[in-house]
Order: sequence, then structure tokens, then C-alpha cells
Amino acid sequence: MERLIQANGQAHYGIFSDAPELINYRDFDFRSAMGRRLGALAKWRRFHQFQYFGLISEELIGGCALANLSLLGVGFVYLFHPASGRMIAREFKLPLGMGTRFSQRPQDGVCELRSGRNLLRFENSEAPRQKRLLVELDDGTRIEASFSEQLPAFQAMCLNTPCATNGWVYAQKVAGVRCRGTVLSSLGEFDLTAIDAFAHHDWSAGYMRPETSWNWACLSGQAGAQRVGLNLSCGVNETSFTENCFWLDGELIKVDTVRFAFDRDQPLQPWRIDSHDGQVQLRFEARGLHRERLNLGFLASNFKQVFGRFSGVLRPIGRPEVVIDNLWGFVEDQYVKW
Repeated sequence: MERLIQANGQAHYGIFSDAPELINYRDFDFRSAMGRRLGALAKWRRFHQFQYFGLISEELIGGCALANLSLLGVGFVYLFHPASGRMIAREFKLPLGMGTRFSQRPQDGVCELRSGRNLLRFENSEAPRQKRLLVELDDGTRIEASFSEQLPAFQAMCLNTPCATNGWVYAQKVAGVRCRGTVLSSLGEFDLTAIDAFAHHDWSAGYMRPETSWNWACLSGQAGAQRVGLNLSCGVNETSFTENCFWLDGELIKVDTVRFAFDRDQPLQPWRIDSHDGQVQLRFEARGLHRERLNLGFLASNFKQVFGRFSGVLRPIGRPEVVIDNLWGFVEDQYVKW
């Protein structure tokens, strides 16, 4: 598919075998809830986009995100060292997104944030198909990480869902891929290949609900002889279609709706995550937490990303079950008003 928005101003909806070349949101026939056609200013204000790159290994956990919220550009990066329990984190908030740029090409473009001597940069390339993260901070921290997504070895989850009365959300998810590169920080120097690191990636954009919340879970690692990745959510991307799935050696296996059971006031307590179709039964034990809060009235966020270990079972239909034994991953509890 070349463009997500068709010539008539309506979006393509569904689960796609591959990503659209361009998220041409300005061509969308965007209307108010009462049917009034909205102009360029409303399209700019209501369109939001974010990208996330996560690292998982026994020796190092990390995450980096960029978000374009029209009135605000947001970025964060953190690294967690499981053996010592030490963590480093940085956050950036730039009014009107000054110092940021965002490509609307999920497979071939650059998104970045610059603030002083700090750089967060995502590079996505089509040939060869790969995702790359570059982080350079003024304290000497440097992350250079990438993974390959060459088809048919790996099939990303790509979907677009209707949202509220007048919007849509495009999401593209990857998990269960091996990662290469290096990390240099106060936690130490790491060769991502040598520590057998895995990666996961999220590219999302659209006219999302002005006030929303969701839960999310992701893991990447080795389960026996198989590479395993998992992407589950509840509260977003569930209108007609869901993004819920897992991967076995790069093959995407679709999952039904899921239930997250946890204590919102105590996110470091155990979580339970189960799918309606019985394919996923997992328990999550937290080891650390990255938290951000923002309340500007017109913009607000209560974000908790918890990293820890998953145990349980995946039951792909018609196949042997896959035992998940203390694999590292993430869960998330997020509220947003934008």
C-alpha cells in the first residue's frame, strides 16, 4: 500500500501484510463529531505520533521514545542494570516540538530530537529493512542499536483502526528480534551482540482519542529453541481489530483480546495477563520502573513503564505450547490527555 489515506479522504482499515509507504494524514477528511469538516489547524493540533525502541537482555534493559504531541515534543531514554539495580534516565520536553522532526514514512525516514548537546534519533530504512537507534547525551552516554526486519523472516504487526467518532490509529509493532550495537554509559560498556540482546519497536500515529488510557505488554527473548516476541494491549487499537499477537521465529500469530490484572497504585506488584482465546497465560514480576507525570491542563500524562520477568505459557492453536520461563520484558500503564 502506497498511502494510508485514500483519494476520497478516507483511511484504509484493517491488518496489513506490510506497512504503508506514507502516513499521509493531511489528506484525511477530518471532521468534528457533528460532521463539520475541519481544516489544516485542527489536523495539525489533533495528529499525534510516537516511536519507541526497547532493548532487552539479562545484563541490560533500555528504552527510548519520541512523541510529537503538536503543542509539545517529548523524548525520554533510560537504561537499567539488573545485576546492580542501578538506573539512569533522561527526559526532554520541547514546546511546539522545536528541535524535533518526524517522518511519516514508517519504513524509510528519520525521527529525532535535539536539545543542547543531546540527540535522540530513530532511523528506519527500507533497503535493507532495518531500524536503528542513536542516542548521544551530554553526560557521555551513547547508544547505537539496530535490528534487521527482512521479510519473509519477520512479519511486523501493521494495522489501522477507527478511533472515537472521527479518527484513526495506525500502529506498527515488532518484537522478538536480535539486536546489535553498543551502549556506553555510567553503567558500563556493553556489546549488544555479545550479551545476546533482543529489541522491540513501536511506530504509531493518528487522530487518537483526546483523552485515553491503555495497558501494554511486550517481551523478546529465547524460549527453548525458538525466538519469541510478544505484543499485547488493552484500551487502544481495539475498534474492529486488535494489535495483540506473538511471534515464533519471526512468524506472526494473532491473539484475541486480553485482560490485564494489576494494582494501579502498586505497579511493582505482580501482574496477570490472559487472552480471551487462551493462547496467552502470563505472570509478570516487576524489577524496576520508569515513571513520568505531566499536567499542563490541556496536556496531561501519567505514564508507568515497568520492566521485569514474564513466566507462563503461549498456546498457539494446533501447535505445541511454548513455555515462558523468566523472560525479560515490559508492561505499561498509561493515561494521556492531548
